[in-house]
Amino acid sequence: MPSQSRRQFLKRLALRSDELSATGDKTLVCIFLRGGADTLNMFVPYADDTYYKIRPTISIPHPTSGKGKDSSIKLDDFYSLHPKLAPILPIYQEGRMAVVQAVGTDNPTGSHFETQDQMEHGDAFKKTSAGGWLARYLRARFGNNLTPLSAVSIGPMLPESLRGAPGASAISTIDDIRIKAPCENPAVVAETLSALYGSEIGLLSAPGRDTIKLLRRVETLRAAQYKPAEGANYPDSGFARGLREVARLIKSDVGLEVACVDLDGWDTHFVQGSVDGLQAGLIETLGEGLAAFDADLADRRKAVTTLIITEFGRRTYENGSLGTDHGRGFAAIIIGDDMRGGQIIGRYPGLNEAKWVIGPAGLEVIYDYRSILAEVLTEKMGLPNTSAVFPDFKPQKIGLVNGSAGLKKTAYSAE
Repeated sequence: MPSQSRRQFLKRLALRSDELSATGDKTLVCIFLRGGADTLNMFVPYADDTYYKIRPTISIPHPTSGKGKDSSIKLDDFYSLHPKLAPILPIYQEGRMAVVQAVGTDNPTGSHFETQDQMEHGDAFKKTSAGGWLARYLRARFGNNLTPLSAVSIGPMLPESLRGAPGASAISTIDDIRIKAPCENPAVVAETLSALYGSEIGLLSAPGRDTIKLLRRVETLRAAQYKPAEGANYPDSGFARGLREVARLIKSDVGLEVACVDLDGWDTHFVQGSVDGLQAGLIETLGEGLAAFDADLADRRKAVTTLIITEFGRRTYENGSLGTDHGRGFAAIIIGDDMRGGQIIGRYPGLNEAKWVIGPAGLEVIYDYRSILAEVLTEKMGLPNTSAVFPDFKPQKIGLVNGSAGLKKTAYSAE
């Protein structure tokens, strides 16, 4: 490695203790359901008879259907929950989970790539902003006072939302950042670092010492000895393992501000299924993973906000292949302390797709996705305003947090 590149690498690795103490008071966990999740089958508008008429084989049974564990779970007089999401029902009932209906973009293409790219950059259709929306948020709130563990993506690559974030890292596990030396022998760790820094140890001796402190924190949460909190039962799925790593990072107090985790596979054009099948399996993975993550961070909930979005919803009716095609609006999920939760926020637009003229139809988009993101950043993450994150965009007030003014509880009569 050239000398200049080596210096840059060492400076990035060598975290300063003042940086670590300056960040990490709040963590935003962003979960992207890639492929276009059919949230109409997650939060079921069971009181709208049209739902069952246009989804004869893939609809989720009415909560009074008498089908036992296959019946949807009543949330209120209009909506019910997919039975595979039962693990997160307590979070909803405790008022810590808010759901906003009819969220989406102005993108008419129906393209997974284009819509994901637009959302991750925080743009309107055919507008291009520099870097990702999370990167701009981090710069707006912290400037360059960030460490390599302030923003982390679980996986092999950084998502576009973190492009341009100072020091953002993509890891599969905390063990990726662990120097392989016995943690109970600080002398060996120091020797390893000395060999890594080589002749430049004099230049970076102070940061090097703080790096040792950081590594000791991480070593205490090695996978082999990490024990989730009581009641946190992570299933054996890649998604759950990713959330487990995020929980480990939060508990290690390394200054984690943003974490990104993906759950792929939601493009259910064929044989989507109802309470069983392809989509039900993904919904179960989502619900079990979120429930375990929430339980694991029981003593950290005030500092953690989890946002779950997708690039677009599906068509309101099932297609000839017993699946659903690309649609528009979806339900966004936000989990956190002091949420205006336990309800579906926003107006129900109905299932009439006749109003669409350009691009794929589906649930009408009433609330721009950036309004959700902006309110999370200002009300939950402490950002004064989002002008630097979403330039030339005026967010609509949603009212996600208790005590905040915003939209009323869902009006169920569609216009």
